[in-house]
Order: sequence, then C-alpha cells, then structure tokens
Amino acid sequence: MRTTTRLRELLTGERMLLAPFTYDGFTARIAQEAGFDAVYMSGFATSMSRGLPDVGLLTQTEMVQNAASIAAVVDVPVVADADTGYGNAINVHRTIREYERAGVAGVHVEDQVAPKKCGFFEGKQVIDMDEAALKIRAAVEARSDDDFVIIARTDALAVNGWDDVERRCRAFVDAGADLVFVDGIRTGDDLREFAGRLGDLPRMYNGELPPDEVEALGFRFQIHRGPIFSLYPIIKEMMVELRESGRISAIDRYGSGGELRTSIADALGLGAITEMEQRYAVR
Repeated sequence: MRTTTRLRELLTGERMLLAPFTYDGFTARIAQEAGFDAVYMSGFATSMSRGLPDVGLLTQTEMVQNAASIAAVVDVPVVADADTGYGNAINVHRTIREYERAGVAGVHVEDQVAPKKCGFFEGKQVIDMDEAALKIRAAVEARSDDDFVIIARTDALAVNGWDDVERRCRAFVDAGADLVFVDGIRTGDDLREFAGRLGDLPRMYNGELPPDEVEALGFRFQIHRGPIFSLYPIIKEMMVELRESGRISAIDRYGSGGELRTSIADALGLGAITEMEQRYAVR
C-alpha cells in the first residue's frame, strides 16, 4: 500500500493519529521503532539540526532533500513541513511535485509572509486570505496522487485573532485542503476555541497537550514536539558533565557504550545489511 493511501486511512480511522517531530533518518527510525504509525518532519527541528533558528533560512531544496532522506528509511507515512510553499502559488505547485517525488505522504503549507518564522515566535505576518487560499488550491491541483494529503496551516491567530482564523480555515477547505491547522495554540482554552469554532472541519493540532484530550475534541491529527525539544537540555547536561567530570552518568543508566552502539546499529538496520552480505557473498 502506498504511504499516501495509508496516511488517508489513518486520518479517517477510529483513533486520532499522533506523530512525533523528527528531523533526520535516525530520529524517524527511532519513532518507527517506538511504534508510531507516522512521523512528522518538523521545519523547526530541521533548522535546528543545521544549527539555525526557524526563520525561513532553509530553501525548498534543503527541506525536500531532508524529507527524502527520512522517507527513504522508514515504512510509515511521513508528513512534512513545506513552510510557505517557498513563493507564490506557482512555486507552491512545484513544491508539491517535489515533495511527492521525495516520497512523503503529505505536507502542510502556511499563510505567513516570506521569510516565515516559527509559529511560536514574535513578529509573524500573514498574507491576504484570498492569496493564501489560491496557494492551497494550487497545492491541491498540483498533486499527481489524489491520496497525497494537503494540510492548510494558518498563523493568523497571533496576528489578527480568531475571527480571521475561522474565515481562513473555511476558505482553505473550500479550496480543497484535507485538514486545517492553526499554529500558535498555547493553552487548552485556545484548543477548545479552535474546536468550538471549526468543529465541523477536519483539524490538526501542534503541541504537547495530552493526546486523549485532543482526540476528545475531535481532532484527527496531532504532532508532538516533546521528544525533539527535550534533546537540548538532555544533551547539554551530558556535555557539561563530560567537560567537568570526564564521564556521563546517563550511560550507566542506559547500558555500556558497546550495548548502546549495538542498539543504535539495530535501529539503523544493520541486521538487514548483514543478511544481504551473507546472501550475496561469493562462496
């Protein structure tokens, strides 16, 4: 089954789909190993992996290449951040084709002014609603696989408030979007407002509120940043401990260096490579 078709099945299933942030093949493989049915390639995390803030510094080419590297090493559907589509409606059209070729199952396209910012940063601006809706229409019409999922994201909440958010989301669904995504949701009250105003539309949520509570509000898809955001304090703590004491106590908790190396190699598919080496070895 194509991953696009599988994603459609998951989004219309009995349970809400939960996907963790990932930024490369390694984190995506870990998510798959942990049992997630889909993974999300985060623009914030992809920028983070290159040592950059999420303020629109990465190009379409860099984002698509990263998405392709993730899709190539997992079997579950990959949903990717496509930022603003990297230009106008014509650019969006090409962006969708490029992400399709990369092997992802769906993307979200947002209505920020380029260069965009992370949805939780200050200073965001949004384009005109009609232009944003036409970009979503271009995304829908560009896909060659009708199962490829188009998610319309709006960042208008912090800029213009809920009334504009509601108008935009309805315009995006009219343009053919499969899901609507309001970024910048900070509280449970915000999430309930989203559900109350747009409860008749298929909705996605980005955040750390408990998935069972999100699902109870009728959301079909949640992406969760927790595992990736926790990397900073964990890695920094280990780096400081190593510099100050010459050791890392966490290794004692998780096993020896050799054991961890074996676990990582297994997660990366070393077993399959070893099997191929035996199959193709000259006798």
